[in-house]
Amino acid sequence: MIHRSALAFLLLLTPTLAVAQTFTEIKFPPADSGAIEFTTPSGNIGCIYIPAGGTKVYQPRDGGPELSCDRPEPKYVHVTLAKSGNAKQIVNPGEQGCCSDTNKLGYGQRWSGGPFTCESALSGLTCKRNDGRGFSISRAAIKLF
Repeated sequence: MIHRSALAFLLLLTPTLAVAQTFTEIKFPPADSGAIEFTTPSGNIGCIYIPAGGTKVYQPRDGGPELSCDRPEPKYVHVTLAKSGNAKQIVNPGEQGCCSDTNKLGYGQRWSGGPFTCESALSGLTCKRNDGRGFSISRAAIKLF
């Protein structure tokens, strides 16, 4: 027979255990330019990864690598994470081209490239660099950390 305090403890842990999510690693091939693009299943978040050294058409200021994601709705937002420093957010940038439908990062999937990792969940997309700096982006909110 389980003691009441032990049962209460188990019940407290149950919600925490229920929300833990495991992610399946997925790989995407680079485009002809050398960049890797992907979107969330909703199509509302699109990201592009630029490897170290840049691509044929784009060279990051610091030489790369660089990860940037766009969210067009409800208000267009662009977030960039470079090889060092904090993530940067630009609301309503002049250039607003989102989102390629080539590669889908499904809910419960994780993509990694260079020092970056992104995880897609129903609640949105979370991307971070190996040092823990990054961002989460969804229709509801943008958080830089």
